[in-house]
Amino acid sequence: MYEGAVQDLIDELGRLPGVGPKSAQRIAFHLLAAESADVGRLVAALQRVQAEVRFCVTCYNVAEGEQCRICRDPRRSDDVICVVEEPKDVVAIERTREFRGRYHVLGGAISPIEGVGPDDLRVKELMTRLMDGTVTELIIATDPNLEGEATAAYLARLVGPLGLAVSRLASGLPVGGDLEYADEITLGRAFEGRRRIDA
Repeated sequence: MYEGAVQDLIDELGRLPGVGPKSAQRIAFHLLAAESADVGRLVAALQRVQAEVRFCVTCYNVAEGEQCRICRDPRRSDDVICVVEEPKDVVAIERTREFRGRYHVLGGAISPIEGVGPDDLRVKELMTRLMDGTVTELIIATDPNLEGEATAAYLARLVGPLGLAVSRLASGLPVGGDLEYADEITLGRAFEGRRRIDA
């Protein structure tokens, strides 16, 4: 235990996701040894994010205005929505340069153990977006874990009566991976999602 400001800094850093007590201590001592200008830039960046960044009123991605850059882009297709759990998932999909539609960020996944149900997510907002008839396909890109699967199944049942094409991102073996190291679920999904090779 340290005194005063140092311990307060360690405690605050330790509250960040993925930062344990030892990492918090390392970061705190790094900041103590850093140049004043470096610390000032970090403080300014934190204050700027707090003051300027909000969630897009349309898709709930992070934005510095009313809408995010994707929702403002007129070149994007309005008839396909990709549903993701968090804004970081939008970034991951955008890096592929494969998707040219719109997004909807749920703000998490259904997790009864953590007390997160459909009402705690932005499901109602998604349904509102689907009601005007513009969207013809819904791509569900939730994480391939128990919570993501539960969320995908729930959404598929919910939007089924709307007559939309509903799809789920394929999952399977990573490129460069070895079959012997794949778990049963991943290998099973790889078999389900196999494609025909035309010779």
